Amino acid sequence: MTAPLTETNPPQVCWNCHERTSGTHFCASCGKLLQMPQAVDYFALFEMSRKLWIEMDGLEQKFLQLSWKLHPDNFVNATEQERELSLKRSSELNDAYRTLRDPVGRVEYLLGIEGARKEGEHKQQAPPELLEEVFELNESLDELREAKAARSDLAALRSRLESAEKNFQGKLGEVDAQLQVAAREWDAALSGDAATRKKIMAQLNGLLNRRSYIRNLVTNVQKELL
Repeated sequence: MTAPLTETNPPQVCWNCHERTSGTHFCASCGKLLQMPQAVDYFALFEMSRKLWIEMDGLEQKFLQLSWKLHPDNFVNATEQERELSLKRSSELNDAYRTLRDPVGRVEYLLGIEGARKEGEHKQQAPPELLEEVFELNESLDELREAKAARSDLAALRSRLESAEKNFQGKLGEVDAQLQVAAREWDAALSGDAATRKKIMAQLNGLLNRRSYIRNLVTNVQKELL
Protein backbone atom coordinates (compact mmCIF):
# COMPACT_ATOMS: atom_id res chain seq x y z
CA MET A 1 0.00 0.00 0.00
CA THR A 2 1.43 3.34 -1.02
CA ALA A 3 0.32 6.52 0.71
CA PRO A 4 0.89 10.15 -0.22
CA LEU A 5 3.59 11.94 1.70
CA THR A 6 1.83 13.67 4.59
CA GLU A 7 2.50 14.61 8.19
CA THR A 8 0.92 11.27 9.23
CA ASN A 9 3.30 9.14 7.18
CA PRO A 10 6.76 10.79 7.01
CA PRO A 11 9.36 9.26 4.69
CA GLN A 12 11.51 6.44 6.02
CA VAL A 13 14.19 4.08 4.75
CA CYS A 14 13.08 0.55 3.89
CA TRP A 15 14.93 -2.13 5.86
CA ASN A 16 15.03 -4.38 2.79
CA CYS A 17 15.90 -2.24 -0.25
CA HIS A 18 17.19 0.79 1.72
CA GLU A 19 15.19 3.16 -0.46
CA ARG A 20 13.38 6.14 0.99
CA THR A 21 9.64 5.54 0.85
CA SER A 22 6.49 7.37 1.88
CA GLY A 23 4.53 4.14 2.26
CA THR A 24 2.77 3.68 5.59
CA HIS A 25 2.73 -0.13 5.75
CA PHE A 26 4.54 -1.36 2.63
CA CYS A 27 7.60 -0.09 0.81
CA ALA A 28 6.67 1.70 -2.40
CA SER A 29 9.82 0.36 -4.09
CA CYS A 30 10.09 -3.33 -3.13
CA GLY A 31 6.69 -4.00 -1.53
CA LYS A 32 8.10 -5.32 1.75
CA LEU A 33 6.27 -4.70 5.03
CA LEU A 34 7.83 -1.67 6.69
CA GLN A 35 8.96 -1.22 10.25
CA MET A 36 6.66 1.31 11.91
CA PRO A 37 8.39 4.25 13.60
CA GLN A 38 7.66 4.38 17.34
CA ALA A 39 6.16 7.86 17.01
CA VAL A 40 3.39 6.67 14.67
CA ASP A 41 -0.03 6.93 16.33
CA TYR A 42 -3.36 5.17 15.76
CA PHE A 43 -4.54 7.84 13.32
CA ALA A 44 -1.40 7.41 11.22
CA LEU A 45 -1.91 3.63 11.16
CA PHE A 46 -5.09 4.36 9.21
CA GLU A 47 -3.36 7.09 7.19
CA MET A 48 -5.62 9.73 8.72
CA SER A 49 -5.02 13.16 10.20
CA ARG A 50 -5.84 13.63 13.88
CA LYS A 51 -9.49 14.47 13.35
CA LEU A 52 -12.19 13.61 15.88
CA TRP A 53 -15.04 13.23 13.40
CA ILE A 54 -14.48 9.98 11.51
CA GLU A 55 -16.79 8.36 8.98
CA MET A 56 -17.40 4.97 10.56
CA ASP A 57 -18.12 3.05 7.36
CA GLY A 58 -14.87 4.33 5.88
CA LEU A 59 -12.93 3.42 9.02
CA GLU A 60 -14.37 -0.11 9.02
CA GLN A 61 -13.61 -0.58 5.32
CA LYS A 62 -10.04 0.60 5.83
CA PHE A 63 -9.68 -1.72 8.84
CA LEU A 64 -10.88 -4.75 6.88
CA GLN A 65 -8.56 -3.97 3.97
CA LEU A 66 -5.52 -3.53 6.19
CA SER A 67 -6.41 -6.55 8.33
CA TRP A 68 -6.39 -8.72 5.24
CA LYS A 69 -3.13 -7.29 3.87
CA LEU A 70 -1.31 -7.43 7.21
CA HIS A 71 -2.62 -10.81 8.37
CA PRO A 72 0.15 -13.23 9.44
CA ASP A 73 -1.23 -15.89 7.06
CA ASN A 74 0.07 -13.77 4.19
CA PHE A 75 3.62 -13.96 5.56
CA VAL A 76 4.00 -17.68 6.26
CA ASN A 77 6.77 -17.97 3.64
CA ALA A 78 8.28 -14.54 4.32
CA THR A 79 11.36 -13.75 6.37
CA GLU A 80 11.26 -14.04 10.16
CA GLN A 81 11.45 -10.26 10.41
CA GLU A 82 8.38 -9.83 8.20
CA ARG A 83 6.45 -12.45 10.17
CA GLU A 84 7.22 -10.65 13.41
CA LEU A 85 6.29 -7.30 11.86
CA SER A 86 3.01 -8.74 10.61
CA LEU A 87 2.04 -10.06 14.06
CA LYS A 88 2.93 -6.78 15.75
CA ARG A 89 1.20 -4.62 13.13
CA SER A 90 -1.97 -6.71 13.17
CA SER A 91 -2.19 -6.35 16.95
CA GLU A 92 -1.59 -2.60 16.74
CA LEU A 93 -4.23 -2.27 14.05
CA ASN A 94 -6.83 -4.05 16.21
CA ASP A 95 -6.03 -1.78 19.17
CA ALA A 96 -6.22 1.29 16.93
CA TYR A 97 -9.59 0.26 15.48
CA ARG A 98 -11.13 -0.39 18.90
CA THR A 99 -10.00 3.03 20.08
CA LEU A 100 -10.90 5.11 17.03
CA ARG A 101 -14.38 3.66 16.55
CA ASP A 102 -15.35 4.77 20.08
CA PRO A 103 -16.11 8.55 20.12
CA VAL A 104 -15.09 9.02 23.77
CA GLY A 105 -12.07 6.73 23.53
CA ARG A 106 -11.00 8.63 20.42
CA VAL A 107 -11.03 11.96 22.29
CA GLU A 108 -9.13 10.46 25.25
CA TYR A 109 -6.53 8.99 22.92
CA LEU A 110 -6.10 12.22 20.97
CA LEU A 111 -5.58 14.25 24.15
CA GLY A 112 -3.09 11.63 25.33
CA ILE A 113 -0.88 11.79 22.24
CA GLU A 114 -1.17 15.59 22.19
CA GLY A 115 0.13 15.66 25.77
CA ALA A 116 -3.06 17.18 27.16
CA ARG A 117 -4.21 14.20 29.23
CA LYS A 118 -1.98 11.96 31.33
CA GLU A 119 -2.96 8.73 33.05
CA GLY A 120 -4.18 9.38 36.57
CA GLU A 121 -3.79 13.13 36.18
CA HIS A 122 -7.43 14.12 36.63
CA LYS A 123 -9.25 13.85 39.94
CA GLN A 124 -12.78 12.59 40.43
CA GLN A 125 -14.31 15.77 41.80
CA ALA A 126 -17.95 16.78 41.56
CA PRO A 127 -18.56 19.69 39.18
CA PRO A 128 -19.51 22.71 41.36
CA GLU A 129 -22.96 23.11 39.80
CA LEU A 130 -23.80 19.47 40.64
CA LEU A 131 -22.69 19.51 44.28
CA GLU A 132 -26.20 19.78 45.73
CA GLU A 133 -27.62 17.05 43.51
CA VAL A 134 -24.66 14.78 44.21
CA PHE A 135 -25.06 15.33 47.96
CA GLU A 136 -28.76 14.40 47.77
CA LEU A 137 -27.96 11.37 45.63
CA ASN A 138 -25.35 10.09 48.09
CA GLU A 139 -27.83 10.57 50.94
CA SER A 140 -30.40 8.49 49.08
CA LEU A 141 -27.83 5.78 48.38
CA ASP A 142 -26.93 5.63 52.07
CA GLU A 143 -30.60 5.39 52.99
CA LEU A 144 -31.11 2.57 50.49
CA ARG A 145 -28.16 0.61 51.90
CA GLU A 146 -29.49 1.05 55.43
CA ALA A 147 -33.00 0.05 54.37
CA LYS A 148 -31.63 -3.08 52.66
CA ALA A 149 -29.77 -4.01 55.83
CA ALA A 150 -32.91 -3.50 57.93
CA ARG A 151 -35.09 -5.23 55.31
CA SER A 152 -37.35 -2.18 55.25
CA ASP A 153 -39.70 -1.09 52.47
CA LEU A 154 -37.53 0.01 49.56
CA ALA A 155 -40.18 1.11 47.07
CA ALA A 156 -40.05 4.84 47.79
CA LEU A 157 -36.25 4.92 47.91
CA ARG A 158 -35.97 2.96 44.68
CA SER A 159 -38.35 5.36 42.97
CA ARG A 160 -36.29 8.32 44.15
CA LEU A 161 -33.04 6.76 42.95
CA GLU A 162 -34.52 5.74 39.60
CA SER A 163 -35.56 9.36 39.11
CA ALA A 164 -32.03 10.51 40.04
CA GLU A 165 -30.50 8.00 37.65
CA LYS A 166 -32.67 9.28 34.82
CA ASN A 167 -31.66 12.85 35.69
CA PHE A 168 -27.94 12.06 35.55
CA GLN A 169 -28.36 10.00 32.39
CA GLY A 170 -29.76 13.16 30.85
CA LYS A 171 -26.74 15.13 32.03
CA LEU A 172 -24.50 12.47 30.50
CA GLY A 173 -26.27 13.00 27.20
CA GLU A 174 -25.71 16.75 27.50
CA VAL A 175 -21.98 16.24 28.03
CA ASP A 176 -21.80 13.93 25.01
CA ALA A 177 -23.49 16.61 22.90
CA GLN A 178 -20.97 19.18 24.13
CA LEU A 179 -18.13 16.79 23.28
CA GLN A 180 -19.46 16.52 19.73
CA VAL A 181 -19.48 20.29 19.35
CA ALA A 182 -15.95 20.61 20.75
CA ALA A 183 -14.78 17.78 18.48
CA ARG A 184 -15.98 19.69 15.42
CA GLU A 185 -14.20 22.79 16.71
CA TRP A 186 -11.00 20.78 17.05
CA ASP A 187 -11.21 19.53 13.47
CA ALA A 188 -11.81 23.06 12.21
CA ALA A 189 -8.79 24.31 14.18
CA LEU A 190 -6.31 21.70 12.89
CA SER A 191 -4.92 24.13 10.37
CA GLY A 192 -5.12 27.07 12.78
CA ASP A 193 -2.87 28.38 15.51
CA ALA A 194 -1.56 26.36 18.46
CA ALA A 195 -3.23 28.59 21.05
CA THR A 196 -6.69 27.80 19.68
CA ARG A 197 -6.00 24.08 19.65
CA LYS A 198 -4.69 24.24 23.21
CA LYS A 199 -7.87 25.99 24.34
CA ILE A 200 -10.06 23.36 22.67
CA MET A 201 -8.02 20.54 24.20
CA ALA A 202 -8.54 22.05 27.66
CA GLN A 203 -12.28 22.17 26.97
CA LEU A 204 -12.30 18.54 25.80
CA ASN A 205 -10.33 17.49 28.85
CA GLY A 206 -12.79 19.20 31.18
CA LEU A 207 -15.74 17.57 29.44
CA LEU A 208 -14.14 14.14 29.70
CA ASN A 209 -13.58 14.61 33.43
CA ARG A 210 -17.18 15.72 33.88
CA ARG A 211 -18.42 12.76 31.83
CA SER A 212 -16.34 10.30 33.82
CA TYR A 213 -17.69 11.63 37.11
CA ILE A 214 -21.33 11.52 36.02
CA ARG A 215 -20.92 8.06 34.46
CA ASN A 216 -19.54 6.76 37.76
CA LEU A 217 -22.54 8.20 39.60
CA VAL A 218 -24.93 6.46 37.23
CA THR A 219 -23.01 3.17 37.59
CA ASN A 220 -23.15 3.39 41.39
CA VAL A 221 -26.90 3.97 41.36
CA GLN A 222 -27.47 1.09 38.95
CA LYS A 223 -25.47 -1.27 41.19
CA GLU A 224 -27.55 -0.33 44.25
CA LEU A 225 -30.80 -0.77 42.35
CA LEU A 226 -30.01 -4.36 41.38
